Amino acid sequence: MRKKNILICDDEQAIIDVLKLYFDTTLYNIYEANDGEAALRLLKSEPIDLALIDIMMPKINGLQLIQLVKHELSIPLLIISARYTLEDKLKGYEIGADDYITKPFEPLEVLAKVKNRLNVHTRAPQAIIVDDLKLDLYECKLTVGQTVFELTKVEFQVLKLLMESPNRVFTKAQIYTAGWDEYYEEDDNSIRVIMNRLREKIGKDRIQTIRGLGYRLSL
Repeated sequence: MRKKNILICDDEQAIIDVLKLYFDTTLYNIYEANDGEAALRLLKSEPIDLALIDIMMPKINGLQLIQLVKHELSIPLLIISARYTLEDKLKGYEIGADDYITKPFEPLEVLAKVKNRLNVHTRAPQAIIVDDLKLDLYECKLTVGQTVFELTKVEFQVLKLLMESPNRVFTKAQIYTAGWDEYYEEDDNSIRVIMNRLREKIGKDRIQTIRGLGYRLSL
């Protein structure tokens, strides 16, 4: 079994050094970055399996970094931050972080969360299946019954969000963040266009508009 590649992104070198002491070098290769731009280069150039990301980094902050790579790289992204309010945590989860660890932290707890996330990711399915809908997570194709549809990047990301939690109502902000990888700025028309395209493929009654709230995939 090959060693897993872990990226630690933090502008405090002491934080990186402490975490490196706890990772078993027979199991992990550790990459490090002190700013968001360096982290982005490593994520795009190296086979990283998981990233630990601080929020307050120079050049590109941690939240921006997650938005840039979340839907391009299918890897766990864990925030480590001194920002500890519920609002901070909810924002982290909303943009796609897989976990949120507050500073100061126990290194052994971080290591345990990393192991758990890597185990879950290894067992991740290759497709999401809901009724007669099958969304291929690798080829980004949708099969409805016997019909196969090619999806745009935005269509894929929005449909993936809906299919992962059938019957759950997602807000426009959550849908926009998932589809366009950026903060919601009252772009209702773009969301309506994508929803209409998806309805044409999966059936108009399957995606319901919940007035004043958002949308859901209805079973």
